[in-house]
Amino acid sequence: MSVDTTGATRHEAEVSEEARRRRTFAVISHPDAGKSTLTEALALHSSAITSAGAVHGKGDRRGVTSDWMDMEQDRGISITSAALRIDYEGRVLNLLDTPGHADFSEDTYRVLSAVDCAIMLLDSAKGLEPQTLKLFDVCRARRMPVITFVNKWDRPGREPLELLDEIEQRIGLRPTPLNWPVGIAGDFRGLVDRDSGVYTKLTRTPGGATKAIEEAVDTDRAAEVEGEAWERAREELELLEALGADFDRESFLTGKSSPVLFGAALTNFGVGRLLEAVVGLAPAPAAKGDVNERPRPVEAPFSGQVFKMQANMDKNHRDRMAFVRVSSGRFDRGMVLTHAATGRPFATKYTQAVFGADRSTIDTAFPGDVIALVNAQALKVGDTLYDGAKVEFPAIPSFAPEHFVVARAKDAGKYKQFQKGIAQLDAEGVVQVLTSDVRGEQAPVLAAVGPLQFDVVKHRMEQEFRSPVEVSPLEYSVARRTDEESAPTLHALSGAEVLRRRNDGELLVLVHNKWRLRVIERDHPSLFMEPLLAGGVVEDE
Repeated sequence: MSVDTTGATRHEAEVSEEARRRRTFAVISHPDAGKSTLTEALALHSSAITSAGAVHGKGDRRGVTSDWMDMEQDRGISITSAALRIDYEGRVLNLLDTPGHADFSEDTYRVLSAVDCAIMLLDSAKGLEPQTLKLFDVCRARRMPVITFVNKWDRPGREPLELLDEIEQRIGLRPTPLNWPVGIAGDFRGLVDRDSGVYTKLTRTPGGATKAIEEAVDTDRAAEVEGEAWERAREELELLEALGADFDRESFLTGKSSPVLFGAALTNFGVGRLLEAVVGLAPAPAAKGDVNERPRPVEAPFSGQVFKMQANMDKNHRDRMAFVRVSSGRFDRGMVLTHAATGRPFATKYTQAVFGADRSTIDTAFPGDVIALVNAQALKVGDTLYDGAKVEFPAIPSFAPEHFVVARAKDAGKYKQFQKGIAQLDAEGVVQVLTSDVRGEQAPVLAAVGPLQFDVVKHRMEQEFRSPVEVSPLEYSVARRTDEESAPTLHALSGAEVLRRRNDGELLVLVHNKWRLRVIERDHPSLFMEPLLAGGVVEDE
């Protein structure tokens, strides 16, 4: 008996074609490099919005689209990651903005597990900064392609060749400029495309709220108009050619080289060329390895992984939203999936696409897309959802915390709200929640990468859960994973305490400082104390 496989073949062909149209990427940078502003500028150049805002906007300029939380708009920084879906010239761009403060870097690490490419944003005056270096280490560990954008060229900064040398010397990434600035940083005249040789002269727009005016100028006129700045740029371009600093697709896709572009996000200079680079160079979604390291083809039945949880994005509806990166297959709203962690069915009636704080119902999605599942009470970060035969993807590692506080409800009569709020923030990954029989559930220990995370906890506990909390700092700065056999001895030592992480049951030993940790390791070499992971990279010793 013959089996008709026409329908399955047609389905796989559709999924394969749709996957090829997708580009899923994130922007990584050090705080204040202009990341949220660049996100807004990319949305503007793709015509997803008609007027750009700025984090520190003036007059009637609004906050950036991706910053929706009250604290973000009040403080002018990005605290949570945001997903922006953009249709552009036959492509679907899934742009995942990330927190702009080092204290929230764990959220950035989780986002990097959901993208296929990263834009590394550098400040023209500061170059590579500590936070950028840490995030690049994660990209390198995952062999993720990186496109470099040197921002703020309209402000005083360093020499372009000096910045390229720093990239190569400090992180071992070979820079291959796609364009080159005419005019030093702070005197930005325009950009020369290295491939075509076309010079685009840029004209500042009032406030940078609309696309920059770009004018193609022939080389003779450019030499006449720009004078010495043009001659200097020409000499630097000749040097690049002599050095062989040309784009190589294979080395880019394997994370060995990085195409470099120059521009200014706030005034929208060079952003359109960056958008073209993402569309033309960034890889489409590909097969992802499961927990057994078996690649799951994009054409396989639906599978996806939760990389972010967020509650109460809509003030009118106290909901809980799970952001899922589609790894394979076609998603159709209403399909019943299986939750890999429990084996239970999961209905997807309420599924949305998110553009900053704005939402719209999404009926279908394909590999590379990010879907938001509403009222996803049963899900947590790292969970796999699938259709058909079981598949499960590797867990997303938790970050190594460095700051610890004890949290207590200010009003004992609101203990239920307190417990609900702490559990919610734990599920979202806002903080890690640690407990022990000694401390009890009424006084959990909150662990975080940076102290600003505790401000978010206090703000949200009061505003969303109506249970104000007080936090008391603990004198710990180091955490290590331990086991049941070593835990009693470690807990009895001075300057150490063992607690259990609520979200995964791991036992952690907290130690006052690294000096005390070394003493314990010297005196008790048989005790198990393992460094924690940070997005696939072992924490610094």
